[in-house]
Amino acid sequence: MIGVRGVSVRLGGALVVDGVDLVVDEGEWVTVIGPNGAGKSTLLRAIGGLVAYTGEIDLGGRPVGTLSRRERARTVATVAQTPVVPPGMRVIDYVLLGRTPYIAPLGRESASDLAAVDEVLAALDLVTFADRRLETLSGGERQRAFLARALAQGARILLLDEPTAALDIGHQQEVLDLVDRLRGERSLTVLSTMHDLSIAGEYADRMLMLARGRVVVAGTPREVLTEAVLSEHYRARVRVLEGEHGPIVLPVRKKV
Repeated sequence: MIGVRGVSVRLGGALVVDGVDLVVDEGEWVTVIGPNGAGKSTLLRAIGGLVAYTGEIDLGGRPVGTLSRRERARTVATVAQTPVVPPGMRVIDYVLLGRTPYIAPLGRESASDLAAVDEVLAALDLVTFADRRLETLSGGERQRAFLARALAQGARILLLDEPTAALDIGHQQEVLDLVDRLRGERSLTVLSTMHDLSIAGEYADRMLMLARGRVVVAGTPREVLTEAVLSEHYRARVRVLEGEHGPIVLPVRKKV
């Protein structure tokens, strides 16, 4: 569903993403990890069409260059790390923005658009929050609203940039369990970035580690999350233990 070949991105003259190759199969969940400044978010923004790049990107088996803006929006949906939320906007109006690719310019939403929004609100348990303003929601509730807008697009590819940022452990699990369930129910393909390595390893089918804009290791969580790899690229002292669903990464305090 996602094919990336030799993709590079320059921001302000600096090479932030450097010749990245990546394939994400239909229905797969791949998580991109790496130290701060590795280029993780920039890679997702390039795939989502938000920054200029060189190289080739295919979405749903088609080169991005052959897709119109509407077709692209119907193919891939992005949940940014810090989405811009207009003040005073109700949840239902925010989720309805996801239907923009299906509404003609200067047109109004159709009955099918409203039905799609109602379905997503019900699926994410947001019906009772529909008339609430986004800024009044808790972190976990707000994250569900962000996901709802993306799902309302009807896209089969979901890009998640740090979906659990600023959430406590309970809300992190709630959001990621929800994404995993929807992946199965809606045949979604998920590409995400995450900082929490243990949680990333619990949910991802495969992982890709970037360092200085380049791919340094890729494979299953058990292949990527090793003490040697994390020590080299994160400069971290860790212990990696076997968990129920994947490796658990524990920081080790330096002896004094």
